[in-house]
Amino acid sequence: MTTSSNSRIAFGLYEVDIQSEELWKNGFRVKLQSQPFKILIALLERPGRIVTREELQSRLWDKGTTVDFEHSLAAAINKIREALGDSADNPRFVETLARRGYRFIAPVSIPAATETAEVVSEAIPGNLTAPQPAGTTTDPAIPNPATLVTPTTNRYGTYAALALAFCAGLTLAVIFTRNRSSSVVPPHITQLTHDGHLAVGPGNTETFPAGATDGFHLFVSVIDGGSSTIASVPISGGSTVNLNIPEEVASPLLSDISPDGSQLLLRNHLSPESEQPLWVVPTSGGSALRLGHVLAHDATWMPNGSDILYAAGNELYIVDASGENPHVFATLPGRAFWLRWNPAGKLLRFTIVDPIAHTEALWQLSLTDRKPQQILSDFMSPDTECCGVWTSDGSSFVFQSTRSGNLDLWKLKGDTTANPVRLTDGPLQFESPIAARNGKRIFFLGADSRSQLERVSATGGLIPEKGFLSYAVRVEFSRDKKWVAWTDSSGRLWRAAPDGTQKLQLTPDALYVFLASWSPDGSRLAFMGREPGKAWKNYIVPANGGDIQPLLNETRNAADPSWGPDGKSLVFGRLNDVFGKESAARTLQVLNLETNQVSEVPGSDGLFSPRWSPDGRYIAALSLDQRQVRLFDVAAHTWRTLNIPSGADPVWSSDSHYLYVHASLDPAQPIDRISIPDGHVQEIVRLSNSSESDAVDYVFGGLTSDNVPLVRARIFTGNVYSEEVK
Repeated sequence: MTTSSNSRIAFGLYEVDIQSEELWKNGFRVKLQSQPFKILIALLERPGRIVTREELQSRLWDKGTTVDFEHSLAAAINKIREALGDSADNPRFVETLARRGYRFIAPVSIPAATETAEVVSEAIPGNLTAPQPAGTTTDPAIPNPATLVTPTTNRYGTYAALALAFCAGLTLAVIFTRNRSSSVVPPHITQLTHDGHLAVGPGNTETFPAGATDGFHLFVSVIDGGSSTIASVPISGGSTVNLNIPEEVASPLLSDISPDGSQLLLRNHLSPESEQPLWVVPTSGGSALRLGHVLAHDATWMPNGSDILYAAGNELYIVDASGENPHVFATLPGRAFWLRWNPAGKLLRFTIVDPIAHTEALWQLSLTDRKPQQILSDFMSPDTECCGVWTSDGSSFVFQSTRSGNLDLWKLKGDTTANPVRLTDGPLQFESPIAARNGKRIFFLGADSRSQLERVSATGGLIPEKGFLSYAVRVEFSRDKKWVAWTDSSGRLWRAAPDGTQKLQLTPDALYVFLASWSPDGSRLAFMGREPGKAWKNYIVPANGGDIQPLLNETRNAADPSWGPDGKSLVFGRLNDVFGKESAARTLQVLNLETNQVSEVPGSDGLFSPRWSPDGRYIAALSLDQRQVRLFDVAAHTWRTLNIPSGADPVWSSDSHYLYVHASLDPAQPIDRISIPDGHVQEIVRLSNSSESDAVDYVFGGLTSDNVPLVRARIFTGNVYSEEVK
């Protein structure tokens, strides 16, 4: 390959220097051998297009070369994936097309001379370039990175003309190949940040990561040291700077910014309570003022710039700036989030969450009649519309919606409620729009994430789990240790032998599984799953595959099935408010599988997430606010509280001597081991200290067959982008 000096290509947190044949991540060099590097360049030259195996063979091996091509190519692709932290089963960068070749599926850009770079929203697999004539091996619409030349002495500097040429080629290619019904010219998107530490929501029903701007800075959520906080970034782009948020607002979640741009309205992200205190914090940080005695799940300033509108339960209330004199503004058919006024201050739009169907829908009401009505009710089924903002001139309303697993931005014209137009088209998840203070510009988050399963090392750190479980989310071994079951990032349930053989998918793609539990004899699994637009239910599936049996015919959420010692009964619970607040009572119940009769566990009101110990002596559970870990003695019918301040995802050791708990409300987020029955607590690992450079959050993922804790690390690549809305 002939190249000129300092040609660079960027994707995600990575940059490739073609001249020096170097791969960099966040300023650190990543080791990649020469042949895998050349294959990576071949894929980057044609992002979104298939590069056939034959093309790679002819490019890398001269005619007459004797080599085990298939083995060498597979090994090189594996080295690329290892360098990028990628996976063949869940690819973010390199996709395998069976018996055909490979495709680079992430958006690609040329780094600009400043900290901004132009990319195109339609940079999606299969839609990047003009159709190729048969037999061609180079893409005429995208410049070959090997031929792009601009001299520079700055390792991170690049070349405005180069970026413009690259983006122009991409834009034209997309226009010519676009086959969607929209006639809108593909917009340009400007990437403003490049550190990748912006936070997306934790995937809970009632958490929506919002942003705001004062006209000079953007205020966004970032992950730092395993915890989320608020950071600012110049509106022109650059590096994020964490705000000094007082400790009273642990893991803050942004609701809104005051009309004058001087104050932020925050609430506590870590708190699992459905209603939380509201805090007013200056945009410079440093102090926090609690808004009276208000408890709410979201809020915004009123158009007058002094009063605050907040959502609590199914009502909207108005309160003055001191938090006094609350009065009902409107009654809604559900819990409202992401409250936004149009620029005229006459129309309020918001998102209502259905905690049973687990859907999100856009609603509106006028300042005069205050009668809520749903908009776009027939746009998607089930509803996925959320989180809209008006451009500052009121010409467009931009919101987010999910189709075919892709989260993108759409727009409505002004205050209209029909004919939405798509603004973005992946492959990143585009969400959390922010309206600029002037004009038609919007800012938003472009995010990607991947999961990596890690195990606790002997020294108390985390090391990646190798093999087929490396991208599992939750893991459980059968009691005889002959089988292992796990869920993947797509919510599918699998089963295999511990060495990875006899791998079998147990649930269909359309059924999202959260967790599963082995029956004592290893013949069945009980699991918690959900179909799109429906409540969570408990199911049983044979370990060798077969028909899935739903348990109980209910119209409310059921969760966390755990087997009794005889295999003839299951204890289960309901959901806490993090998954969406239900109005019905929440207790623990035992289902007799032979009679289908349900009985309540005595004294279990306000508890969820039950786990029956393998020996049958105890049931562990959590309080709905996750601030207590409780232990039920099955024989004595008595409860006691264990000496641990918070808990999530309790897991029993195979011998029932220990209960492992993720203390998720603790800033250190440790995995603790509690000795049973004496209750002694030992910290196993502190998750907040487990990653120095990546934006990571952690979830307890289960135990190995020898009772070593597993942790699912969700690694984010999230940056701010902007676009002029036409």
